[in-house]
Amino acid sequence: MATAENKRPRSSGGGVERPLSRKEILGTKKAIKELIRKAVAVKDHLARFPDFHKYERSGFSIYLESGHGNQLPVPTRKYIQNLLKANMEGTYGSEWPSEEKIKRREMVAPEARYILTCQYTDNDIAKCFMKQDSGVECAHVTCRGGRLLGFVHYRFIVEEDVPVLYVYELQLESSAQGKGLRKFLMQLIELIACKSQMWAVMLTVQKSNTDAMFTYSVLQICNIQYLAITSGSTGITLPRKIVSTRTRYSYV
Repeated sequence: MATAENKRPRSSGGGVERPLSRKEILGTKKAIKELIRKAVAVKDHLARFPDFHKYERSGFSIYLESGHGNQLPVPTRKYIQNLLKANMEGTYGSEWPSEEKIKRREMVAPEARYILTCQYTDNDIAKCFMKQDSGVECAHVTCRGGRLLGFVHYRFIVEEDVPVLYVYELQLESSAQGKGLRKFLMQLIELIACKSQMWAVMLTVQKSNTDAMFTYSVLQICNIQYLAITSGSTGITLPRKIVSTRTRYSYV
């Protein structure tokens, strides 16, 4: 939680300013609500970052695509559910059946946003460019039908009176791990958050996932810095600060 002391505005000279009036508080809440509304209204956040449409490393090529929770094709939805179960069932243990029900509802909600990682053959890509030349719209430079290798599920929410981009899931198949793709995706997420004027990116990492925790701890995009770590029953929530703001929050 943010402490009362951290929430209190401070003047440039270091002194404590007067408490915010009710009108000012309501104005701030309205402004934050508008930021969230604008972020949610963007149809395709990935389209703003053409340099992140493709990831290549030592012959490993991945194309990224966007998606909305309530618009995912059935095969994509099933893939996401199966990958999540494969990666997380062992971690949750006996809690998984109830947790899975919650996650499945979250995945298909209208406010859920996705970055899908897809692998295509040269033939698939050639067909896509042929469609583009014929005036048929394709998702960025790729076509639906590639092999999915993972996904990011994120949302724009208000957390502790702060507008944040919350990463609900970042799941990769074993064949796509250890290739720098996770860091690449988080860099993209942070840029989306900056572009959307969110104050922070938040995510939860399982305590046993030390590799993921190291990846998140070394990221430094848009002047983002970790504020603190909050322990949970199964994971650790990592709030991150984006760019400069008048009031800084600390989480304990």
